[in-house]
Amino acid sequence: MSAPASRRWTPPPLIRNPYLRYGLLVAGLAYLVAGVLSVPVDWARVAQGAERSARLFGEFLRPDFTSRWTDIQIGLLESLTMSVVATVAGVALAVPVALGAARNLAPLPVYLLCRAYVTLVRTFPEVVIAIVFVVMMGFGPFAGLLTLVLATTGFIAKLLAEDLEDIDRAPLEAVRASGASWAQLILYGVLPQVAPRFVGLFVYRLDINFRESTILGIVGAGGIGATLTTAMSRYDFDTAGAVLILIIAVVLALELLAGAVRKRVS
Repeated sequence: MSAPASRRWTPPPLIRNPYLRYGLLVAGLAYLVAGVLSVPVDWARVAQGAERSARLFGEFLRPDFTSRWTDIQIGLLESLTMSVVATVAGVALAVPVALGAARNLAPLPVYLLCRAYVTLVRTFPEVVIAIVFVVMMGFGPFAGLLTLVLATTGFIAKLLAEDLEDIDRAPLEAVRASGASWAQLILYGVLPQVAPRFVGLFVYRLDINFRESTILGIVGAGGIGATLTTAMSRYDFDTAGAVLILIIAVVLALELLAGAVRKRVS
């Protein structure tokens, strides 16, 4: 008696009808090809761009730190100041919002209100918020500072609220059973569980805020981004190269700091 032939299991197709499956695949490829062909390409401009790109990268390799050092120093200090102040202020404002956005700690009306705020703040990218603040407050680092504070509140409040909702309920019930007030519940039942994560989020957001400050300068919100934009508009590519090197150095330093802090508190 011969042994039964072995069968190999294969996952079922997402679309069972083969005509519909292959038809959708062909339609998708046709749409992709049509989309690529609809993009106008001026090959003369591409050739000119290649020439400018060669000059751009050539001067990036010879960064000039001295000619416009004063402007670079002012822009770098503005970005660092904006990042630190916005992180501290944003985190301070985000903590009560996070407590309100945690369903296990806040009543339903407060929870819905805080969740709506977090969702609204996180809807718009920082560049769009910066444009609004630049229109309201004028050009300069103050508009960038307000942008980073607002973005920090949404970022920290969302992540911290999710951590608060995942905490162990046993310590909370023990503190509640002792007759503690709501403030004592947060201090002794919640804070010890989320403190390491909170410190990690703080340092991580500081890193993000510095990188965002370089982007906000492009729309006139101050910082090292404004210095970079000015250098690029003047075709001072060697100065722009120096600015980029300093940005990379600061981001690397913040990354090392964030890693050391997270390792320390975890």
